[in-house]
Amino acid sequence: MGKVVHFEIPTDDVERAKTFYGSIFGWQLQTMQMGEGGDYTIAMTGPVDETTQRPTEPGSINGGIMRRAASTPAPVITIEVDAIDDSLKQIEAGGGNVVQARTEIPNMGAFAYFTDTEGNVMGLWETADPSGR
Repeated sequence: MGKVVHFEIPTDDVERAKTFYGSIFGWQLQTMQMGEGGDYTIAMTGPVDETTQRPTEPGSINGGIMRRAASTPAPVITIEVDAIDDSLKQIEAGGGNVVQARTEIPNMGAFAYFTDTEGNVMGLWETADPSGR
């Protein structure tokens, strides 16, 4: 069963959103440079394991704040899968569409975006194999 493991909040003004979410909810926000893709702000909503960076409290998920784009105009819910490429094939066979193909994040994993049969943009996450295989 694919678990919801991440959320993304698209914004028009990242700094304004960081102030809003950080001051109201107490989230720890860290902006990282993502190469040509621009900045991405990690939103830590609770304590995490220092090695895996995964939340340690059951039911807790972390997320991100990013600049709004045509492909991600509304919040995105991300589902963890074993193999993104296999999941994208299933999504297309089931009537969904690929918005952004598998994209690697070094030493972390890979993500992709798709639309479901109702037109919602959703995300997929595949955790990197810690052995490097």
